[in-house]
Amino acid sequence: MALKEAKSSIQVIERMMSLLDALARHTSAVNLKQLASETTLHPSTAHRILGVMVDSRLVDRIEPGTYRLGIRLLELGNLVKSRIGVRHEALPFMQQLHQELGETVNLSVRHADEVVYIERTAPGHSMMRVVQIIGARAPLHITAVGKVFLAQDGVGSCTEYAKRTGLPRFTDNTLTDGDRLGREIEAVRSQGYAFDNEEAEKGVSCIGAGIFNDEGRLVAGLSVSAPSDRLKKDWALQVRQTADRISRAIGYHG
Repeated sequence: MALKEAKSSIQVIERMMSLLDALARHTSAVNLKQLASETTLHPSTAHRILGVMVDSRLVDRIEPGTYRLGIRLLELGNLVKSRIGVRHEALPFMQQLHQELGETVNLSVRHADEVVYIERTAPGHSMMRVVQIIGARAPLHITAVGKVFLAQDGVGSCTEYAKRTGLPRFTDNTLTDGDRLGREIEAVRSQGYAFDNEEAEKGVSCIGAGIFNDEGRLVAGLSVSAPSDRLKKDWALQVRQTADRISRAIGYHG
């Protein structure tokens, strides 16, 4: 039964992709009859799948029975473009900072209430768990870059984040009080960089700064992670300067 359901799910995805491909071949809206013909789907099947795609904004229904590609695809495409562009441009600067400091350098982006690590340069002996695997996630309030994103949102949004997430504790140093987190976020706003003082992982500290795109929007964060007894807080200037160089490389003029 499970195998049959899996095959059915795959078939639905294949049909959805064939509808997207058919819509992509047209510069204007397409009616249901033509889409069914081009994809060899029964009209009722095509209509049902298109309905789900409309609900998820992958497809727009212009009028009854007429469809075109949805704005959600543009949003996703721009997101992918920005992440790939940042990673490509950031890597040389990350490698240079890694050579200067001899410690792990991370590139991360925000997804909802978490940061996602998308690139990393590190010494071969590094055993830090938080960023051991590209694609790992961590809540905003326990990471330096996450605090930069919260600072960009403003105090009100930080308060909402605290209520929404409950500020789960990861170490004894994790900021689990909304007022304390708010005060720290205000400091981040004024200084342009943030610290993680063993809040995500015991024995590991971090310095992070923001990377901005050509529209002045915060799109990623650069951070340096190291064992706490090796990390020097005056590295913050180098981290911020490197983040600024990456920002300029992707078109920021602020």
